[in-house]
Amino acid sequence: MLLPVLVGFRNRFKAGHRMISSSSTSHGWPVFALAWAVLLSVSLGAAEPTVLDVWPEGKVPGEPSGIGEEKEEPQKPGQREVKRIGNVTRPTITVFPAPQETNTGAAVLIAPGGGYNILAWDLEGTEVAQWLNSIGVTGVVLKYRVPRRPGKEQGEPVEALQDAQRAMSLVRSRASQWGIDAKKIGMLGFSAGGHLTAKASTTFAKRSYEPFDDVDKASSRPDFTVLVYPAYLVDKDATAIKGEFPISKETPPAFLAHAGDDPVTPESSLFYYLALKRAGVPAELHIYSTGGHGFGLRDSASPSHTWPKRCEQWLRAGNWIK
Repeated sequence: MLLPVLVGFRNRFKAGHRMISSSSTSHGWPVFALAWAVLLSVSLGAAEPTVLDVWPEGKVPGEPSGIGEEKEEPQKPGQREVKRIGNVTRPTITVFPAPQETNTGAAVLIAPGGGYNILAWDLEGTEVAQWLNSIGVTGVVLKYRVPRRPGKEQGEPVEALQDAQRAMSLVRSRASQWGIDAKKIGMLGFSAGGHLTAKASTTFAKRSYEPFDDVDKASSRPDFTVLVYPAYLVDKDATAIKGEFPISKETPPAFLAHAGDDPVTPESSLFYYLALKRAGVPAELHIYSTGGHGFGLRDSASPSHTWPKRCEQWLRAGNWIK
């Protein structure tokens, strides 16, 4: 029994070390807090992550051939240190259970960004799941299909939406098995994953594929959403939310975070927030003066790295976690 525990400790420590070493050391306290959160999750006995296929074998809808083998994209000179996964044809969810002693019953489906070309797997995926574990939330990282399939318009790949809707239903169908409250399952997305989160939050009334088993009987509607520097939400002039997002009073509550100097349109967060407000949906918006795009949870000289604490406060205020 001791060996699996030690292996799990080693793996989580290595993951935590990567998070810390990739962060700026100019803000010692946030780095220390992040390290403590990782070590806390170990000390509280969080279980090892579980990987499940989103679709039964041979049932991935509309999947063309010729995409190529899944791979980790090489790091280019000058790029931020991020694990980039490409050529995803087999969608999965990786479940990071909340520690038993601090489990709030809430869960969050995480959609990493990457322009619908790759997935920023650690920066906007596994590191986020570890943070959620530190506040008693089960993190579920979605590996959705990328890149965009041939002929698809930018920002509108139906394959990713199919994966997100199915994954949300899959998590909800396993709620009792995983110690999750089926009415406290949210979705969190970054950049293109933020677009996917908004899409899943506004089109849940009609699935983008034909249901075929009991999993699809569970709702695909997120109970709450977190959108961090979401992309592709506004028209070409960045003056209004796109018509593809039919926001109504049934749209889930949202927390939004963006940097004002983000070249990927902070207006996406602004106009999504305003549309929610007009529909009477509770929402909270933070636009930081600096931060650029793709900051994830990592420490920096910008105030944008404080969004996880603000988000935690929002989750508590909304009674999603206690």
